[in-house]
Amino acid sequence: MLKDQTILVTGGTGSFGHTFIPMTLEKYNPKKIIIFSRDEMKQWDMAKKFEGDTRVRFFIGDVRDKERLYRALDGVDCVVHAAATKIVPTAEYNPFECVKTNVTGAMNLVDACIDKGVKKVVALSTDKASSPINLYGATKLTSDKLLVAGNHYAGHNPTRFSVVRYGNVMGSRGSVIPFFMSIKDKGVLPITDDRMTRFMISLEEGVELVWHAFEDMEGGEIYVKKIPSMKVTDLARVVAPDAKQEIVGIRPGEKLHEQMISGEDSYYTYEYPKHFKILPQINNWDKDANRIKDGKKVSEGFVYSSDNNTEWMTDNQLQAWIDTNREKIGSI
Repeated sequence: MLKDQTILVTGGTGSFGHTFIPMTLEKYNPKKIIIFSRDEMKQWDMAKKFEGDTRVRFFIGDVRDKERLYRALDGVDCVVHAAATKIVPTAEYNPFECVKTNVTGAMNLVDACIDKGVKKVVALSTDKASSPINLYGATKLTSDKLLVAGNHYAGHNPTRFSVVRYGNVMGSRGSVIPFFMSIKDKGVLPITDDRMTRFMISLEEGVELVWHAFEDMEGGEIYVKKIPSMKVTDLARVVAPDAKQEIVGIRPGEKLHEQMISGEDSYYTYEYPKHFKILPQINNWDKDANRIKDGKKVSEGFVYSSDNNTEWMTDNQLQAWIDTNREKIGSI
C-alpha cells in the first residue's frame, strides 16, 4: 500500500515519527515522506538523521492552519495523523489550546484530505479516548468521531479515514519509564496509586499497527492492538529495584487503569488474532462484510482494559526490553 506513495505525517517530529519514518523507508521505499510539524528546531535536528535521503522532506506548518494543510497535501497519497496536544495535565490547564489542535486540527485535516484527493488517512488515538475522564481524552474521542464520520462526509470522493488506538508507549518522551530512570538515583520513585496498571506497547509495534490499518481499512475502523499490561509498582521495581516507592496520589485527569474498548463499544467490536476492530456505527457499516472480514464478534459488555487483560508483561520481559533499548529511551 505504501510502496512508491507520497506520505505526509502530521506531528512527524514526535516519538512516533522518529520510529515510523526509518521503518517505513526501509520496508516500503515510498516515493516521499513529508514531515509536517510546527517546531523548526525539532525539524532541524531530525533532518540531520536523514541527510542525503531525497525521499524525506520537511514542511513547517500547523494542523490548526487549514490553508497551510492544503499546500502541504499537494500530491499526497496517504496521511498519518500524529499531531496532538497530549500531556494530560497540560490539557487540563490549557483547554482552549488542546481543543484547537486536537479537534479543530482534525476537522481541518478531514476537509483538506477530501478536497485534495488523499487516498487513505490513518490517525493515532489513545486509550484515553475510551470512556474519557480528562480533556485530552475527550478531544481525542471527538477527533476519532470526526475521522470516522469523514468517510460519510467524503461522499463519492475516494478518501478514506481510519484510526489506531493504543496505550502507554514504552520509552517515549514524557512516559513513565524514562521518568523513573531519570530520578532513580534519588532513591524514591513517586507512585500515584499502587493499584495502577498500564498497557505496554513499543513504538515499533505502534508503527506495525498503522501499517496494518493502511492495508486492511475500508474506512471508519478503529484498530486496537492486543498488548500486555503491567502494574506501575512492578514497572518501578524493575527500573529501580532499590528505590523506595512513595504514594503521591492521582494527578488531575489521570485514570487508575487504561481502557481501549468500552462496554458500549462491544456491540460493534470484532476480534482477530493480534488485534480488535471497533467498526463504525453509522450507515450500518458495523455489519459490512468487507469491514468485518474474518473477525469474531466479542461478547456484549466486553471491556478491554489494562486491569482485566489476559496478557501481562513479566519483570524479565521488561528488563530485556530496557536492556535492548537503553540508549534511545526518552530520546524520541
